[in-house]
Amino acid sequence: MIPAYNEESGIRHCLVAAIEQTVPADEIIVVDNRSTDGTRAAVEAMQAAFPDANIRLVTQDAEQGITPTRNAGFNAATSDVIGRIDADSALQPDWVEQVQLAFATGDFVAASGPVEYYDMPMRTFGHHADDTVRKIQVKLAGKYVFLFGTNMAITREAWLAVRDEVCDDRDDLMHEDLDLAVHLALKGLKVGYVSAMVVGMSARRLDSSPRDYLYYVERFERTYAAHGIRDPRLLAPMAVLLSIYPALHVGRRLQERRTAQSWGGRPKPASEG
Repeated sequence: MIPAYNEESGIRHCLVAAIEQTVPADEIIVVDNRSTDGTRAAVEAMQAAFPDANIRLVTQDAEQGITPTRNAGFNAATSDVIGRIDADSALQPDWVEQVQLAFATGDFVAASGPVEYYDMPMRTFGHHADDTVRKIQVKLAGKYVFLFGTNMAITREAWLAVRDEVCDDRDDLMHEDLDLAVHLALKGLKVGYVSAMVVGMSARRLDSSPRDYLYYVERFERTYAAHGIRDPRLLAPMAVLLSIYPALHVGRRLQERRTAQSWGGRPKPASEG
């Protein structure tokens, strides 16, 4: 399931990666949330180009926001296990297969995996570093293991168990994926972490100003506080994200400069990821 708002430039790349899997997905759901660009047309073109991929386009116009859009996608899904990524995600070719293998164990009802930033230098190193940090976070989290919306999956049964209790967050203060994980934990449902579930994603978050990036990072604290959870160990991701922002922000600028030079100053097409 892919929530989308004005993702015309990258949605094709995302869908191609979702289609070209070692084990095909039962369905690929794009939830359009009031897009004003060509997102819907791009998805419809992919539907026509790949009629056997079962790409479904769902419209969520009732509210603007990631939480109601995610909810609409989860509610529309028909599979026993629902994958959730973002419109700038690029699944590794075996992602669906790895999700199936992981959930077949019955060890958990939801899980996330690591990411690889496809528009940053030293991608392989970054992937391993991301995986290592997330494993440490899992150990610190206790029963409140995180979910990461860019790369996660949840059983339909677990979603139905919490969908009427997750926060609507109309003030846009929290991490909606973390809120979902908290509600699963409060139900006694286990969230896992699977290193083999690898997704490529854009580092465009690093384009944010320091002020906006800080607001984004502080969503961790606001999410836990909204549920009366005050364990300082759960705020470790905040410290990590704030400490690496300066270096990664510079790295992002350098990568963009190299890309522009390699394309003769022309923007690199989104499909080239």
